[in-house]
Amino acid sequence: MSTLKRAEKRGRRFLNPVPTQVGGLSTVYKVLPLYLKNKAEVEPKRPLGPFRTETEVYEVPPTTGLRVTWFGHSSSLVEIDGKRVLIDPVWEERASPFSFMGPKRFFPSTIGLEALPQIDVVLISHDHYDHLGAQTLRRLARTKAAAEARWVTSLGVGRRLRGLGVPKARIVELDWTESASIEGLTVRSWPARHFTGRGLLDRFTTLWGSFVIEGPVHRVYFGADTGWWDGFGEIAAQYDGFDLTMLEIGAFHPLWASIHLGPDNAVRAFEAMRFGMSRDGTRGGMLMPIHWGLFNLALHAWRQPAERVVTLAEERGIKLWMPVPGEPTDVSQGRECVSRWWERCG
Repeated sequence: MSTLKRAEKRGRRFLNPVPTQVGGLSTVYKVLPLYLKNKAEVEPKRPLGPFRTETEVYEVPPTTGLRVTWFGHSSSLVEIDGKRVLIDPVWEERASPFSFMGPKRFFPSTIGLEALPQIDVVLISHDHYDHLGAQTLRRLARTKAAAEARWVTSLGVGRRLRGLGVPKARIVELDWTESASIEGLTVRSWPARHFTGRGLLDRFTTLWGSFVIEGPVHRVYFGADTGWWDGFGEIAAQYDGFDLTMLEIGAFHPLWASIHLGPDNAVRAFEAMRFGMSRDGTRGGMLMPIHWGLFNLALHAWRQPAERVVTLAEERGIKLWMPVPGEPTDVSQGRECVSRWWERCG
């Protein structure tokens, strides 16, 4: 029986595609002693970078038709077949509801919001603080770069965007399996295993999801936040390959494995997706690790997700795409990019 269907609700709360336990106070009690005893280098010993985005690059279209600028964590600018999609932009100093406390950036933003090139689509996967930066979006909505952009997001998140100054007419909310078409570009929402909420009382009241960004020539899968589930291969089977598969590797711990992949399950999901598209796994494209390298959101050393995924990829013959933060980089099919920038930092 297919699990690829529209989201279901119980009362006002959305449900995951498979039964999922999300930690509450009991998890806090388990995690707190671990935090107090933790000796891992969860933050760099010194500020990283500086990393800078050369804006002149955007004056010339990508030679391959697909170029991605990774700004750290899950924020990226995807240039695909003549369109630009800004994904989960967070320019805040902290991934937190507070400006004075909470996880702080490892390095400054590589480009000012006002310096961004013209954006066609702003894609917001869900409303957690490390994916929806309220101050970022409030500023972005007033920039010339986003003046004509369509804002694509998950069900219920549109209300938050309107409150930040995004015009209602420019917002498209998607349920799982639904899509939005923007001048030759299609963005489709698929299920993911996660949750939402910006406070203690609004969990699950807005939807979350993964997304496929599809142009006339190229196709990108953005996994956003998700734990492992059996739907990865089924999603991939709806398509004839991805040029780039963006999956989260950081902010992981076994206590919350149901809602975050970590490097091992990211590789597992990537393999499920490439074999979901072809039995011999030849149409898998490249794996781009995301959701790491910018904020301290877990107990592992800040470099650990990158080091682990590189090791696993080498063992399993997976091509990785891991550019330097803020550096616009063309994606060329079959030619991986492993900059190892983290080895030279901290």
